[in-house]
Amino acid sequence: MRLLVTGGAGYIGSVTAAMLLEAGHTVTVLDDLSTGHRDAIPGGAEFVQADVTEAGQVLSRDRYDGVLHFAARSLVGDSVVDPAEYWRINVGGSLALLDALRENEVPRFVFSSTAATYGDPVTSPILETAETRPTNPYGASKLAVDNMISSYAHAYGLAAVSLRYFNVAGAYQGFGERHVRETHLIPLVLQVAQGVREQIAVYGTDWPTPDGTCIRDYIHVADLARAHLLALDAATAGRHEICNLGNGVGFSVREVIEAARAVTGHAIPEAAAERRAGDPAVLVASADRARELLGWKPEHPGLDRMIGDAWELVRPGA
Repeated sequence: MRLLVTGGAGYIGSVTAAMLLEAGHTVTVLDDLSTGHRDAIPGGAEFVQADVTEAGQVLSRDRYDGVLHFAARSLVGDSVVDPAEYWRINVGGSLALLDALRENEVPRFVFSSTAATYGDPVTSPILETAETRPTNPYGASKLAVDNMISSYAHAYGLAAVSLRYFNVAGAYQGFGERHVRETHLIPLVLQVAQGVREQIAVYGTDWPTPDGTCIRDYIHVADLARAHLLALDAATAGRHEICNLGNGVGFSVREVIEAARAVTGHAIPEAAAERRAGDPAVLVASADRARELLGWKPEHPGLDRMIGDAWELVRPGA
C-alpha cells in the first residue's frame, strides 16, 4: 500500500513508519519538525516537511491507500495554559486532513488517539464503552477528532480505526523517545541514571494502591506500532472502530523505578512530592477489543524489556 504518515518524525510515528517499510509498504512522512526530528525518519521513506493542513497537496500527487495520523500537540499541562494551540492543531489540522482524504478518495484512516479522552474513569480496567469525560483540552481535542472521524465514516464511507493508549515506552531499531521537554516517567527515570537529573520526583506516596504510588498502564512502542499496521487491515468502509491498547495490568511508579534500578545498575534517588491535581490513582486499559478486532496482543509486556530497550538507546557510551 502507498501510505502517508503524519507526524512520522516523532517517537511513535517514526517507529510505525519503520515497521510499515519493513512490511513492504511505500511510505511518505509528513512532519513540520516542530517537535519531531529529521534523523528519526526511517531510510526509504519519502519526506515532506509541511504542516498537517497541507497534507492535501501530498495526497493529490499520487493515489494513496491510507493515512496514519500522529501529528498533534500532546502535553497536558501546555493544553491547559494554551488551549488555542491544541484546538487549532489537533482539531483544525485533523479536520483539514479528513477533508483532504475525502477529496482525494483515500479509503483508510488510522488515528493515534489517547485514553485521556476518558478523563478520570470510574472503573478499571477501562473499556471503550466507558464515559468520555476528558479533564483537559488535550484529551478534549482528541475526543473531538474521534467524533469527527465517526461522522465522516458514517457519511462518506471512510474506513477508520482510532487507537487509544496511555504510556508508551521502549525503543525499536534505533528509534526512541526524544522530547525537548520531557514529561514521561520512564525517560525521566533514565535521565537520573544518565546523570542528567539528580533524582526522580514521586508525586504522592499515599494513594489507595498497594505501595501508595500511582498505577499506570505501559505499552512497548513496538507493540503499539504493530497495532497500527493491524488496524490498516481491519478498517472497514463506513465504520469507525475504537480500540484501547494496553497491558491490561498496571505498574506503580515505585515498580517502574525499581525496574529501572535493576536494568541500569544505578541507584536512581527518589524524592516524595505532593500529589498533582487531577492525577487518578489507577489508569489501566482493557485491550480485549483490540484482541478481538485486530488480532493484537502485546508481545513485550514486561517493564524490564521496555526500560531495557529505552536504556540501550540513551545509556552513556551507547
